[in-house]
Amino acid sequence: MRRLLSASTILFAAGLACSQAATIGYRIAGNTPPIVARSQSVSAVNGAQVIDVTVWLNPANRSVLDATVARLYDRKSPEYHHFLSRDALRALVAPPDSAVSAVSAFAQRNHLGIVARDKFNLSLRLRGTAAAIETAFNTKLAYVSFAGSTHRVNLSDPMIADPAGAYVMAVQGLDDLTLAHHNIRQGAPVSSPAATAARAGTGFSNVCFGSAATQTYSSGGVQPTGTFTGLRYAPTGQCGYTPPEIQAAYGLTSLYTQGLDGTGQTIAILDWCGSPTILHDANVFSAKYGLPALTSSNFSIVNYPAPSYCSAPDPEINIDVEWAHAIAPGANLVLLVPPSATFQDVDSGLLYLVENDVANITSNSYGSEELYTPPAVVQLQSFILESGASVGISMDFSTGDSGDFTFDVGAPPSVSSPADSPYAVAVGGISLALDKTNAIQWQAGWGSNATLIAQPGFLPVPSLNFGFQYGSGGGASGVFSKPAYQSGLSGKYRKLPDISWLGDPFTGAVIAITETGISPTVFTVYGGTSLACPMFSALWAIANQAAGTNLGQASPILYGAPSGVVSDILPVTSANNVRGLISTSTGKIREGAAALAQPLVTTKMFLSAIWNYPDQPGLAYVLTFGTDSGLRTKPGWDDVTGLGVANPAALISYATTNP
Repeated sequence: MRRLLSASTILFAAGLACSQAATIGYRIAGNTPPIVARSQSVSAVNGAQVIDVTVWLNPANRSVLDATVARLYDRKSPEYHHFLSRDALRALVAPPDSAVSAVSAFAQRNHLGIVARDKFNLSLRLRGTAAAIETAFNTKLAYVSFAGSTHRVNLSDPMIADPAGAYVMAVQGLDDLTLAHHNIRQGAPVSSPAATAARAGTGFSNVCFGSAATQTYSSGGVQPTGTFTGLRYAPTGQCGYTPPEIQAAYGLTSLYTQGLDGTGQTIAILDWCGSPTILHDANVFSAKYGLPALTSSNFSIVNYPAPSYCSAPDPEINIDVEWAHAIAPGANLVLLVPPSATFQDVDSGLLYLVENDVANITSNSYGSEELYTPPAVVQLQSFILESGASVGISMDFSTGDSGDFTFDVGAPPSVSSPADSPYAVAVGGISLALDKTNAIQWQAGWGSNATLIAQPGFLPVPSLNFGFQYGSGGGASGVFSKPAYQSGLSGKYRKLPDISWLGDPFTGAVIAITETGISPTVFTVYGGTSLACPMFSALWAIANQAAGTNLGQASPILYGAPSGVVSDILPVTSANNVRGLISTSTGKIREGAAALAQPLVTTKMFLSAIWNYPDQPGLAYVLTFGTDSGLRTKPGWDDVTGLGVANPAALISYATTNP
């Protein structure tokens, strides 16, 4: 990744060149945001602006770490699951003191203050003016416009004209790019106290699909009129699953009666900004659904690498905390809160979890599109995850809610990072249908299209396909080779996801949250792979408890599990998929199920239903289930659901007998 070269060979993006006096330097490759080549320059950065950057040092013995981790997860190796201690990991990967001294001296010579360093001396956080940082790293900072947003970026890879450059792997903070959470709210937001009271845990049905019915819509009582026949979505108004319903559907209650509830395990949840109401909200949620209270003995909040400056009620935190607690009510939870969503803050927090023995399972419901993430950041994050795997942490990441990122408009396919790392457990999403007894009717790969069939006073002719809305992220990485545990899959590259659980917001989960301007606490429904990830992390905590030992990274175990441990998710369809007949003054137009579900891309089978939008009479859509952009659910591993959904009882039995 590092290359020695003359400063005169460096080219700067957008036609902005930077003349440097240095004659020799180390270019820190892969640190220019890919958006630079696709964006428009807006303005230069004020040289007096104070900026933090994090210099990441090359870890020592990287090849030894690679070989060690491979043996730790090879069942045939005598080192299988003999995870490293933190001291052993530090001794293996910590850069030499000479590297730290060289980078510290470089910072001082360039008028940059040293703000912090991690326990293993893998990173130094520096602070200085933008002008000083531009000089130190021989690059220009500018604001650019990309995809409707303005970002600060470095227009070229940093070049360190100092011997310290030989020790540097990556420089974060030159740009202000951020990671994103993967959560989606179902339907219209609750907008008034009256609506809140009506839906405060009493307005949700566990039956998300009603029987077939015929419904007629018109344009103010005159032609055109549309008659649509098919399944109804949310026939009682709004659907969403509660903890008792999910526990019953997946047989978790029988595990709890055996004392298997995650007791003795700790799940770390990384979410930036924080929420001042999370403990209150989680305990309102727990009291309503029969879960133990969260107290100082089983729940803590750690702010790192600095106190948060953007605290606000955040549904992501509520999803993660409440549903990790719902699945593993006996586990301890640690909420790690970086101050922002920037790469340098989040990655510093992730390394903190590894270095400080906070938990043996982490739930991380965030990511960035691999295609637009600086390559050095992708590699750095994978190193942090590999370090976590070496000490026995299962580093679980959601795969995102954007399918293959093409959005059916010709964009290039991509996957979510850090879920793309071979050392991540990549968690995708499914749609779920229960009956009145909480028995599973069907599970499908999560992907939804929407088609407008009526709105008050207007009937579109033909019906208006809005296309892909959201769905489980998946596909092949463009960076990482296929890991050993995926040797049975086709292709050369790492594939996502590994495992899945509930993700579709249309068949989502109830959370309790304090919303601005609304009292009391709101119960509402969310989904996204942000929901699937903490659910799976909590189940893995129960598996660790049952095994009586630390199982480490989940993926190698899941791919080696016998039939029945994971339920394969297959395509679903119905004889009652929605069909329409539109009558106009000039004749009739028939709309078949496939026409109302477009675009189907590679999808062969799907299920559709009529959704009468809540709180807006006359507004109706056709929703599809199992239409995940360019991805497709199929028998065996697939790029929507991975291996499928873990069968909790079988997984626990397998973990207990084959730890």
